[in-house]
Amino acid sequence: PQDKNLYDLPPREQKKVPEVCGSLKEALENLDKDRGFLKAGGVMTDEFIDAYIELKMEEVMRLALHPHPVEFEMYYKC
Repeated sequence: PQDKNLYDLPPREQKKVPEVCGSLKEALENLDKDRGFLKAGGVMTDEFIDAYIELKMEEVMRLALHPHPVEFEMYYKC
């Protein structure tokens, strides 16, 4: 939590503010790189995390291969 207006921070301080991922794909890529916190104490295994990432990446690809309804309406509807 921040007790400051983030829009008023100088650029140097803005860089220190953590950001959330902009997409599920980006979140999964970051999870793949930084999974140690899930493996700590034997909570999850690499195999489980890999299977989860693979399952969710299938969802990402399915969405990427189909136009969004708004995109369809804007560009394909006659």
